[in-house]
Amino acid sequence: MTEAAILSVDNLYKSYGTDDARIGVVNGLSFSLRPGECYGLLGPNGAGKTTTLRLCLGLTAPDKGTVTLVGRAVPEDARQARQRVGVVPQGDNLDPDFTVAENLLVYGRYFGLDDATIKARIPALLEFSNLSNKANARIAELSGGMKRRLTLARALVNDPDLIFMDEPTTGLDPQARHMIWDRLKTLLSEGKTILLTTHFMDEAERLCNRLAVIDHGKLIAEGEPRELIAHHIEAEVVEIFGDNAVAWAEREGRGKSARLEISGETVFCYTNDAQPILESLHGVQGIRYMHRPANLEDLFLKLTGREMRD
Repeated sequence: MTEAAILSVDNLYKSYGTDDARIGVVNGLSFSLRPGECYGLLGPNGAGKTTTLRLCLGLTAPDKGTVTLVGRAVPEDARQARQRVGVVPQGDNLDPDFTVAENLLVYGRYFGLDDATIKARIPALLEFSNLSNKANARIAELSGGMKRRLTLARALVNDPDLIFMDEPTTGLDPQARHMIWDRLKTLLSEGKTILLTTHFMDEAERLCNRLAVIDHGKLIAEGEPRELIAHHIEAEVVEIFGDNAVAWAEREGRGKSARLEISGETVFCYTNDAQPILESLHGVQGIRYMHRPANLEDLFLKLTGREMRD
């Protein structure tokens, strides 16, 4: 028997604006999360990711479609459903008037937990977030990485079954990002379920069991990261840089690549056999190149395009 989804989204729609000029933000989106998995929601700016999270949490009402969150209908029973959910928002909306420990205590009260229960949980949460020596520090005394780890600890104060994470490592240095990744892997090993939005493709590839790529509010691909890459992208990529890269591409690259893209002064050659390309590049002046396997960023750019989004 298949285990019931911890989050189920079916044919969800949401638009904004006046009746004669409505803009669809979420357009017929459907997906579900299995208990214990990390599910990634990827898409360019304006794709509808944050609106989707708000719809799932019952913070925004859909125009059409259904959401079932931890077994409850949303938005009808959203308040009860959120008792079993943790949320890490894009920004660190910590209370600067409270210490680190007080932020956890006050937040726990929102879930109806008594002070004794919350205080009993605080030491483990601080240890988990590597903030045990900062319990009495004010928020202004914390680095960006510390604030992000505290926001994660705060999302766990109610011991949730499902954690929503909206770009949890944006703005962090590599060391802080890796620490957050380690903490998320620990949560998954403990049986927690994570819904993750991110712009870091390596983050999604490291953490997500499955992911969905959405654009213009529609799901355009879904599956396990490596399976999606294998299905949509050639196996190998040769990136070519330098003054003569574009000229080489027009002269020889197109005939030796299954697919070729030019972005600025960089040429991307996609192929299932890179040897002819590498032989052609050998010794060419004014060119540097890198040979690598295809990755999730290649998939993302193929499906959503390379143009900038505001």
